[in-house]
Amino acid sequence: MVLSDFYNVENKRIAVLGGGSMATALVKVLSENNDQIYWWMRNKEAIEHIRKFGHNPRYLSNAELNTENITLSDDIDEICAAADIIILVIPSAFLRDAIEKTTVDLSEKIIFSSIKGIVPGVNMIVGEYLNSVLGIPLDNIGVIAGPCHAEEVALERLSYLTLASIDMEHAYVLGAHLSCRYMRIQISDDIYGTEYAAVLKNIYAIAAGICHGLGYGDNFQAVLVSNALREMKRFIKAVHPIKRDIAGSAYMGDLLVTAYSQFSRNRTLGTMVGKGYSVQAAMLEMRMVAEGYYATGLIRNIKKAYDVKMPIANAVYKILYEGKPAAKVIERLSRKFS
Repeated sequence: MVLSDFYNVENKRIAVLGGGSMATALVKVLSENNDQIYWWMRNKEAIEHIRKFGHNPRYLSNAELNTENITLSDDIDEICAAADIIILVIPSAFLRDAIEKTTVDLSEKIIFSSIKGIVPGVNMIVGEYLNSVLGIPLDNIGVIAGPCHAEEVALERLSYLTLASIDMEHAYVLGAHLSCRYMRIQISDDIYGTEYAAVLKNIYAIAAGICHGLGYGDNFQAVLVSNALREMKRFIKAVHPIKRDIAGSAYMGDLLVTAYSQFSRNRTLGTMVGKGYSVQAAMLEMRMVAEGYYATGLIRNIKKAYDVKMPIANAVYKILYEGKPAAKVIERLSRKFS
């Protein structure tokens, strides 16, 4: 389903938690569409800079923000208490530290996750963590998936978001607040499939970057990505076996843009590793979180519960976590492709 001019919905107070690129992009759209948006970030200096100059100094600094419509705070309780809908855009590695500090009862909030990672310590996707650990009702949990790079939202290039929720009315409501001239919204009820796809595509983007760094060309990349899509399909079907079109934009589309785009930080990380950087050196130079790195380590533990062949994810794990030579690992992997 495509949401185009669906504006006759109940007005909701929306909060965004996180200070990175996608958080900034979502705030940009929301503050243009709504009279009041609530935004939490840790960095007090960034908050003061945004209030004074109208743009985030560290992320998407070219995106002008309508600060008259934005309430900024580094007090997570203040922001969560004010909102009906909370959008999580905190890197998965730091989610628990942030969200578990709030004293606000989140069980009555509608929470959408735009986090493309696995929560460390509990080894769950964010939706499962919110439900199983924090006690958020499953009907109140949603997922924001792509294909969508924050950098293109900042440039106001036509972009697409998929909003998934078991209670699809929640997705329609949030979609109405996000829909604009350059943002199209699609609605889904596949919260598990869309979220796992968003996690896996980052791992496969690292693989694509490693191959690019090693000098493999477009012909091989096409084979790599088509095999990655099949691998993604096998895993998601094993974890949550419902009828879904894996060729849809929330699955294959998001995989394609993350594997090929110049804006993909996961592809960038892989490219640097393929060129000989150590993982630590590459991440330090990038100065941004590549969710696929953490997902590679954690998805390995999750897949042990399922009998699923994942040669690409395994190859990325060997390179990133076991320090195996990238050239040799990818050469062996290439023999398994069809």
